[in-house]
Parts: sequence; C-alpha cells; structure tokens
Amino acid sequence: MTPEVAVTGVGLVTPAGIGAAATWDRVYAGDPTAALDPLLAGNPVDMSCRVPCFVEVGVLTRRKARRLDRFVQFAVVAAEEALLDAKLCPSRWNGARVAVVLGTADGGPGTVESQHQVMLNDSPEMVSPLLVPMQLPNMLAGNLSMELGAIGPSFVVATACASGATAIGLAKDLLALGRCDIVVTGGSEAMITPLVMAGFAQMGALSRRTDDPRSASRPFDADRDGFVASEGAGILVLERPEDARARGARIHGYVSGVGASADAHHITAPDPSGRGFEAAVRSALADAGVQPDEIEHVNAHGTSTPLNDLTEARVLKRVLGDRPVVTSTKGVTGHMFGAAGAVEAALTVLALEKGQIPPTANLTRLDPEVELNIAAAPVQRRTELALSTSLGFGGQNAAVVLRAA
Repeated sequence: MTPEVAVTGVGLVTPAGIGAAATWDRVYAGDPTAALDPLLAGNPVDMSCRVPCFVEVGVLTRRKARRLDRFVQFAVVAAEEALLDAKLCPSRWNGARVAVVLGTADGGPGTVESQHQVMLNDSPEMVSPLLVPMQLPNMLAGNLSMELGAIGPSFVVATACASGATAIGLAKDLLALGRCDIVVTGGSEAMITPLVMAGFAQMGALSRRTDDPRSASRPFDADRDGFVASEGAGILVLERPEDARARGARIHGYVSGVGASADAHHITAPDPSGRGFEAAVRSALADAGVQPDEIEHVNAHGTSTPLNDLTEARVLKRVLGDRPVVTSTKGVTGHMFGAAGAVEAALTVLALEKGQIPPTANLTRLDPEVELNIAAAPVQRRTELALSTSLGFGGQNAAVVLRAA
C-alpha cells in the first residue's frame, strides 16, 4: 500500500463541454456528442466527437495557440481550470516542488499531417520550423511545465488508451516518494485526423453507424460495432492530504490506489482471458487496501467495441461481482484515447462528490453476455469507493481506485 493522495483541482476540455461543470452536466444527462465531421469527409468513417467551439481562452492567447498543437492547447486550458479550482497560483508556489506528469497516445499528428501537405504542395523549405516541437509527445509536459513555472519532475507517459490513468498512477507514486508536493497530472489527445482515422477504420475498430452518429457509441450494448473517436483533456491537481488540509484546500476526493499491468498477448486485441487486466484491477485494490466487495461504482473503459467490452465485463464480474453500478461515459464523449483514463478518473471523482452516477448512453439492449449492473439511466446514489479502468493497445492496462472526501 502507498498513501492515498488528495484531488484538489479538476479541469476538463471534452466534446461534452469546455470546463468540468459543462462536461458533467452533459455526461450526467446521457446526451451523446458524436456527429458527422466535415474534416473527415471522404474517409471510410466520417464521424467523431469534437470539442465544441474551442477557441483561445484565458491563458491560451491566439499568439500562443499558433505555436501549440491542439493536444497541448487542450491541456493548457484544462490545467488553468484545475489550478483555479485548487486555488493555486503558479506565481506563488515553489516550482521546484511541482511536478507535471501527463499522458498522451500520439502527440500531435495534426501538425505532422498539415506540414506534410505543405512539403508536398509547396517545398521542404516551406515547412514550419515549429513542426518538431509542436508534434513531439513530450512537449505536452514540456509546454505545461513552462506555462506553470514547474521545474520539478516533468514527463509524458504513453500507454495508448491507458495513458491518462497511467500518468495519475505515476503522479501518486511521486508524491508518496516525496519527490514533489504538487502534481499536475492527467492526459490530453487530439488524434482526429484523416490519416489516423483512416488507419483505425482499416483496422475495423470504428463504429460504422454513420447514418445515426449520436447512437454510434453504445458501450456494452448488444448492437455495438466499434468506438467513436474523440478528443480532449482531463487534468487533476494532486497533493498529499495533510498539505491540502494545511492550506485549507477543498478536497474533491482521493486517489486511493493504482494498478498497472501488461497482457503480453497481442498488439491491439485484449487477452480474452482478461488475466492482465485483472492483475491491474487487483493491484489497484491492494494498493488502496480495500476489498473487491467495497467498490460501489465503476467507470469502465467500455469503448463500444465487441471484444473490449466483453473481456472487461467478464473481469469486472469475476473480481467485483454484480454489486457495483457500472457505467461507460464513452457513450456520451466517445473515446479520447490517451486522455480517456484521465477524463474518466475526473468524472469518477465528481460522481463521488455529487452523489450521482452518470448513465451509459445508447444502452438499449444489454449484451446478454455482460453480467453486470450497467446504469442505463442517471442514478442518484452516494458512494464511498469507485474504480476507473483503462485498457490500451499493446495490452497495457491501468486501474485507479478513488474514494469520496
């Protein structure tokens, strides 16, 4: 067991809204965000979940935005909200004791694709000198560290769709080891580009329900046929509980336990036995010092793909039974890849704080092989302990146990 840490700030930029309050309202209402995407016109699948009306706000000035890829822009805005929520001001803290630990799966493919077109249509001499620093995955933490004056540990982790959750786990460990006093952590992603989406379509991973995009992402439903690509960022501010209390901070909840594992099975498909994912869940429970029957709510990875949902459901039933209320918020938000675990951990904290459990949107006919208590409608229930799960390509898994304040 390692000591639990306090969540003192939450910031969200998602297709459900810019800001934690706007995102929560739409997620709790079960209002799907998927729509046809003009930027994907001509692709085999031309729908996605885009962040709506995203413009330069707050610290993200227009001049600054031009120098940052979209995946970094999301994180800057989400981090600003999280720090305001935590009542922390970078100009007043000891930056040497502040860490930045973030997750992303792909970095800045949008910058790469746009600049590749410049090279093809014009010439190599016209390619932007900012191409490399804009698209590198590590620049997610690099730029945020510069923005915040945080000169403590700064790094990016990439465990595909588990990246955001993995980052939260590493952030908890840094605090436990005394390497820092504050960690700005989470994940950000902006992968909805024609090339990347063509690749996912060719894999057969995307839903083809383009005649009705809003119903396309349907986790655990018998008629699910793939995920809907999404984008966004989730940022949490983590501190040791005693430090948070000493400065009078509001504590939203606690990260009590984390677990990680690898399937060592296949580059994209989950191990049908679920042994790797199960190891991550059990490790998170052990780290939190809680028993499986104490978990009351699960924000599942639930991507809406046939294999993932069934494998995950079997493991959750095997480990937790059918007592917890299970939801997948991807029915509303779509799949945010490397940001998913962070956004969903944030939503789980909010669920604990508000005494509400969001629904699994578009669940009209539960897969008969999914033997779980899946919430198809919003649930008013105060819960003490919850689990947020993430599974990534390469068989990389992460699980986070969260406790109510």
